[in-house]
Amino acid sequence: MSSALLKRVSSAVPLRRVSLALLLAGAVCAAVAGMVAGRAVGAGQVAEVLAGGGDATARHVVLNLRMPRTLVALVAGACLGVAGTVLQSALRNPLAGPEVTGVTPGAVLVAVAATGLGFAGWRSPGAVVAAACLGGFAGAALLWLLAGRDRGDPERTAVHGVLVSAVLSGLTAMVLLVAPGELGSVVQWLVGSTEGRVWTHWNLLWPWALAWSAAAWLLAAPLTLLRCGDEQAAAAGLRAGRARLAALACAVALTAGAVSVVGALGFVGLLVPHLAFALCGADLRLALPGAALTGAVVVGAADAGAQWLSQLLGPALGSDRLSVPAGALTTCVGAALLLIVARRRKEAT
Repeated sequence: MSSALLKRVSSAVPLRRVSLALLLAGAVCAAVAGMVAGRAVGAGQVAEVLAGGGDATARHVVLNLRMPRTLVALVAGACLGVAGTVLQSALRNPLAGPEVTGVTPGAVLVAVAATGLGFAGWRSPGAVVAAACLGGFAGAALLWLLAGRDRGDPERTAVHGVLVSAVLSGLTAMVLLVAPGELGSVVQWLVGSTEGRVWTHWNLLWPWALAWSAAAWLLAAPLTLLRCGDEQAAAAGLRAGRARLAALACAVALTAGAVSVVGALGFVGLLVPHLAFALCGADLRLALPGAALTGAVVVGAADAGAQWLSQLLGPALGSDRLSVPAGALTTCVGAALLLIVARRRKEAT
């Protein structure tokens, strides 16, 4: 019996590495889809530009508009995927995610407020990242205080998280109403959009994402112990409080970096970890890279799908400038998947 179990464990590792390879291929496919999506330049022209040819207009569209937009979408999705995985592991809560723990709504609220007060601007992403980090930590701290003794109960923590997120979202709406002239242009950003992202956003996002993702991966062993419970972690010599605080810092920083650049993409950080654990197993040394690749695939595909959907709906609605935000797709698809998962869990119990 033990030999059979050892065989199953040993055979699972190569399979999970195959899953990582497939996810990497999926991310490449999402990148290709994002590069060829759009009205102005077709797939043939994109290939010509990437080969070093093409006219000036095509080169500008491909190299200065589509390429940074696609790269930003992939890396932002990776950030949210890793952040959600870290949160769910640190809090031992499968319902935890940046969107429903106050992290994303807090980041949005403070970033929008800082913009309205003139302390930050959407053309200076660095200031927005600082504001988003401050808001993300404030939102997470508010949930931590409100949950109190119920922190160990996943369902109660999720309820408190939804309440905190709803309050922070309501405050954001109030800020928008106070200064509609200055902040009306960021409504699409509140939904989550990759439109108009250029090399400035990319140059800010990738080093931030790389540094904090590496920090999260270094926390893989402590996070694995935290998933087993504080008592088991303490028995193994881990200081659970410090490890959890470091993990939450990584999750908030990754979320803030993504939110400051692409906005509040719904349900990515909540559902991507479940997909990553299903594909890569419970070993966080594999699950964290898997979550990064899964998040990249999800947001990259949503970005390409939003562009194609805009092309289909634009003529039908008589608008050539219609732009469906990627966050609208992630929210709709994520909500549907969440309902399916919840229904299956209810049937299983």
